[in-house]
Amino acid sequence: MERLKERIQLALKALRAFQEVLLLENPTEVERDAAIQRFVFSFEACWKAVKQFLYDKEGIDVGSPKGVIRSSREIGILSDEETIIALKMVDDRNLTVHTYNEELAVEIFGNLHKYYQLLYNWIIRIEKREY
Repeated sequence: MERLKERIQLALKALRAFQEVLLLENPTEVERDAAIQRFVFSFEACWKAVKQFLYDKEGIDVGSPKGVIRSSREIGILSDEETIIALKMVDDRNLTVHTYNEELAVEIFGNLHKYYQLLYNWIIRIEKREY
C-alpha cells in the first residue's frame, strides 16, 4: 500500500509540472516541446499509479497502459467517453518520439489540455478510493 501512495504522490507532482507549462500563453516551440515532454512523464507516472491501484485494491494485474485504461473503465474509474480519449492519449504518447514533425507536434500539443484534465481526474479518483 505504501508503494501506491508513493506512486500517487509522484503522479500528482508530475501533473503539477505539466499544468505549469500548460498555463503559458503563446508558448514558443521550445515551450511547446517542453509541454509535450511533461505530458509524457505525467502520463507515465499516472498510468503506473493506476496500475498499482488496480493490483493493490482490485486484484487486477495488467501490464500495459491500454490494459490499465480498459480495466479502469470496467471498475468505473473512467467513463466510456474518457476511455476513448485515454486510448487516443496512449497513441499520442507513442507518437511523441516523432515531434520533430512540426505538424504532429502541433496536433499533439492541441490535445494536451484535455489530456491533463483526464490524467488529473483519473488520479484524483483513485486517490479518493485509496483512502
